[in-house]
Amino acid sequence: MKRTLFIGMLGFSALMGGYAQQGEGARKGRVVREPLVHDPVMAKEGDTYYLYSTGHNVSSFSSKDLSEWTIRHGVFPAPPQWAMDSIPEYKGHTWAPDIIYYKGNYHLFYSCSAFGKNTSAIGHAYRSTLSPASDEPWTDTGAVIVSHSHDNFNAIDPNIVVDEKGDPWMAFGSFWGGIQLVRLTEDLTSTLKPEKLYTICTRQFEGASDIPSHPVNSVEAPFIFKHGGYYYLFVSYDFCCRGLKSDYKVVVGRSARVTGPYVDKDGRELTRGGGSLVVDYSDEFVAIGHSAAYHFDGKDYFMAHGYSRSDDGASKLFFREMTWDEEGWPLVSAE
Repeated sequence: MKRTLFIGMLGFSALMGGYAQQGEGARKGRVVREPLVHDPVMAKEGDTYYLYSTGHNVSSFSSKDLSEWTIRHGVFPAPPQWAMDSIPEYKGHTWAPDIIYYKGNYHLFYSCSAFGKNTSAIGHAYRSTLSPASDEPWTDTGAVIVSHSHDNFNAIDPNIVVDEKGDPWMAFGSFWGGIQLVRLTEDLTSTLKPEKLYTICTRQFEGASDIPSHPVNSVEAPFIFKHGGYYYLFVSYDFCCRGLKSDYKVVVGRSARVTGPYVDKDGRELTRGGGSLVVDYSDEFVAIGHSAAYHFDGKDYFMAHGYSRSDDGASKLFFREMTWDEEGWPLVSAE
């Protein structure tokens, strides 16, 4: 999710108000076909799909058929105290989660920050089941990584990937120095020491100022998906959160190694201005971004949020089957 000073706060408040109205107590249990979401991710347990997204204490939904979604409680009963203490402007509106099943537990990663700043943190919690029928709480383990104003990275928008050796990694980042990759400890609660960051995508490079529309390195929302011997890095370019004026888009590069380099269809590195377009807009959405990809029930799926042309720029779920061309690049229909 983009964190920029030039977003009008009035528009942002209206946007977030729509999410709160759909996801909070008065509407809990309601079934919707077009959930209002921002930065969606998903997991499946048994015959139920669970969707998590930006919202107060992390918004959540469930579905049996990927069409009708039941609105659930926020993940946390209250904002994590450690985040409130370390990031004064964080008040519980929690951004850009990621969810992964790993070694017997579901692990939820989430972003705590404030608009236009990189004083941010990525938190971690785990639970053995996603079922709302269980009274097991999420166990919060605190911050995985923190960024400060003097850092050239922003600790938000996490995505977890396990490499071919079984080692866990976290991609993250928004604006500033771009997308970073760091190895995690086996319990996923912290970065492996000594900490080493790999820059796997950035729009900050010599000559970058000559490229239109990204004077502040407008890249974020990494998601790494394994397919056919490659790691595919999906990222979002340009700007979200402007309703009908948004110009978000998803691009992709791939690498035989999780640490990169990631290159697009034309062989351009994503650290040098590369990125092959996956999806940007459709008849229904003026812009589409902050994506994720999954393999469920023998099929690959692509999801993101899109800004609705017919609903005054409301941010809604974009979910499509993902196929592959003859050269092994992802294909997603915008329609």
